[in-house]
Amino acid sequence: MFDFIPSADYTAIYYHVLLIVTLYLFMQSRVYFIEQIETVKTSQNIGYFLLVFAILYMGTRPISWAFGDMATYAEGYRKIQLDPNIPLKREIVFGYFTKWCAGIMNVKAYFLVVDIIYIVPCYLLAKKYFSNYWAIPFLMMIGSFSFWSFGTNGIRNGMATSLFIFSLLFYNSNKWIMYAIMALAYGFHNSLMIPIAAFVVSGIYKNPKIYLYIWLAAIPLSLIGGGFWQGFFGSLGLGDDRVNQYLVQNKEYQDLMSNTGFRWDFLLYSGFAVFAGYYYIIKRGFKDEFYTHLWGTYMIANAFWILVIRANFSNRFAYLSWFLMAIVIAYPLFRVKFWDEHYKIVGRIFLAYYLFTYIMFLKS
Repeated sequence: MFDFIPSADYTAIYYHVLLIVTLYLFMQSRVYFIEQIETVKTSQNIGYFLLVFAILYMGTRPISWAFGDMATYAEGYRKIQLDPNIPLKREIVFGYFTKWCAGIMNVKAYFLVVDIIYIVPCYLLAKKYFSNYWAIPFLMMIGSFSFWSFGTNGIRNGMATSLFIFSLLFYNSNKWIMYAIMALAYGFHNSLMIPIAAFVVSGIYKNPKIYLYIWLAAIPLSLIGGGFWQGFFGSLGLGDDRVNQYLVQNKEYQDLMSNTGFRWDFLLYSGFAVFAGYYYIIKRGFKDEFYTHLWGTYMIANAFWILVIRANFSNRFAYLSWFLMAIVIAYPLFRVKFWDEHYKIVGRIFLAYYLFTYIMFLKS
């Protein structure tokens, strides 16, 4: 659909469009109250535009090496079309999903379906938990740092995290369905065992201060431990050969990674959600079972990443918590009025949140 756009410029347009929308909604927050009917209608119309834009723009992108592993996925897809009996090596659910698609659609339609699965759960969660004000949280989700790359490059990981998000729709209604969908997410990408395990643990130990202590303790442990932690977790065997290769120091993968080491910039970014939960729950006394559980999941999963921060492609481990960040930051803002000029401050928050993404894009 957008093949007329050069592949080299394709990603930039996505970030520019989101910047324009973010700036517009920020200016709206400076002038109007969120409760006004006109404000609600305008933001919802923008939200629907973003939904359609994100699905079509991301899902119908050209098949190109400009989007990283997309070309590799396309090559594998065509091989399955030629030989449907190719054995499945890992991520069985993803494999069967791909085989089913290969039997009924071409590769371009396949990538569109992939990104529908990736984006629609974000929309559904925003609609369920944010009601009439869903557009801004949805914008924050699709404007999160690495959201674009995990919809165009690391698509198995991206689909799996969105299935996790989809499972949260059943948090208050049917826990069996929720965990079944989480198991499905694991079948798409085995690395989902990390947020799933964090979700289980944070459901058992419900003291939010413990999550904060775990996260804070992970920083000196990582600084002192150096490469010990990735070697330790790599030796355990986490159910995915590629994940284990990322953890174990491997010259082949190091050559592909341009910036390894202790990533203070990524730690700062992770700290946005850490501070948000601390402020809402501990400082301001915000009580919500779902939110406390979600923040605990984020904190434990992010602490794991901090321990293995020097691993090859450490951003892939970071995304196992980052995909929850927009929800963690936004959820209480649309349930409790924390400040006198609440909506104006909300505007500053979602502007700052997206500006980090945009600045990191400009630096890349």
